[in-house]
Amino acid sequence: IFTYVSPSQWEITSAPSPETSWLCRTLSWEERLADIVTPLWRLGYEEQLQWKQEQQLKILLQMSNVVGTCNKGELTFPLLPIVPSPVRDGYRNKSTFSVNRGVDGNPKTVGLYIGTGKGRNIVCVHGDHLLNMPSNHKLVGRCYEDFIRASPLKPCILFHDGGHWREITVRTNSAGSTMAIVYFHPQNLTSEELSVHKAAVVEYFTKGPGAVCQLDSLYFQESTMTRCSHKESPYQLLHGVPHIYEEILGFKFRISADSFFQVNRGAAEALYNTVAELNKACGNGTLLDVCCGTGAIGISLSSRMKKVIGVELIEQAVEDAKHNAALNGIENCEFLSGKAEVILPKLIPTLCSDGGLTAIVNPSRAGLHYRVIRALRNHSDIQRLIYISCKPEGEAMRNFRELCGKSDWQKKITGEAFTPTIAVPVDMFPHTPHCELVLVFER
Repeated sequence: IFTYVSPSQWEITSAPSPETSWLCRTLSWEERLADIVTPLWRLGYEEQLQWKQEQQLKILLQMSNVVGTCNKGELTFPLLPIVPSPVRDGYRNKSTFSVNRGVDGNPKTVGLYIGTGKGRNIVCVHGDHLLNMPSNHKLVGRCYEDFIRASPLKPCILFHDGGHWREITVRTNSAGSTMAIVYFHPQNLTSEELSVHKAAVVEYFTKGPGAVCQLDSLYFQESTMTRCSHKESPYQLLHGVPHIYEEILGFKFRISADSFFQVNRGAAEALYNTVAELNKACGNGTLLDVCCGTGAIGISLSSRMKKVIGVELIEQAVEDAKHNAALNGIENCEFLSGKAEVILPKLIPTLCSDGGLTAIVNPSRAGLHYRVIRALRNHSDIQRLIYISCKPEGEAMRNFRELCGKSDWQKKITGEAFTPTIAVPVDMFPHTPHCELVLVFER
């Protein structure tokens, strides 16, 4: 039989054990989906943390080899124990459900995918059993499925095949407020026809069976692309309030339809506390918060800093960040909208370094543009850089090499190299292989 070794590896053994007897039978669709979305769900939480700690050590050893700081196969800086998530089940505050053919062949099934488009073997499976998803998200997904199955319009599975109903995103906060965003392909519908179907969505979720979801906000986005921003195609508020709010470490944050917010509130507090502790030595200085989102990190550290300057690509997130600072009565935060690789080269030379200048970067999985790295590394007043990565083994590895490696004259990276000094994993995503890794670089 096969014995579980890791989320991506299996080992053949001679005889089954009670713990692995489930492998001797055909897995259900629900189990298969759980193995994709939450691969560690069969392990106890302490086992999950141990596995993640070992994985982060492997990643950091790989990074050390890349940047040339590995000493006889060992790290030259401490890797602290992983910080556990205070909430382990139902922690997600954002879920997106797709529309496609289900197990029974119904093309109006709302759930998550097994298979790939390239393999032409996609099956959409309900996510009601997933450990990381809260019950109100599951309820909205099921209600949306009932709604589109009653609708005369077809689902939009492949854009060129027509159809209209697409994904639905659910956002919630710890107080129980719920926002839903329905994505819709307009195809050739007139504005009058669109109005009819938007009114039907509102009717269903406010007065019909979907009223059980108790939505505080219902948004609608018409899109001919897989993903698009509010600027490209505005989010239309069909019902309720335009925002929901969340509290982190005593600060209140506004959440818009498309703004980034950490998916696990409790673990986000643990992450921000970790960052604050690591930056304690640079208090009363200036903090440069790159990829700042709605300003959560900068605002949470603002009382310890003389000045906070955040940079973020998404305009709506910057508007939220400005609103959040004003909402919390914070006057030492400034937030700028635009590409970091365009803003930073002009901004950094103007920053005051009295009291120290620290940069915090929290990019997407795509990592930072090399021009951002160049601007950070070439400015000698930045003595400390805190890098937060949810996928350090990916594109972030390129960033680590550029931060710590030799001068790259082709990319005009000439400043003194950084050196990793401490690393702390934070478990933002229980039951999955992922966590946030906080790395401190100094020179």
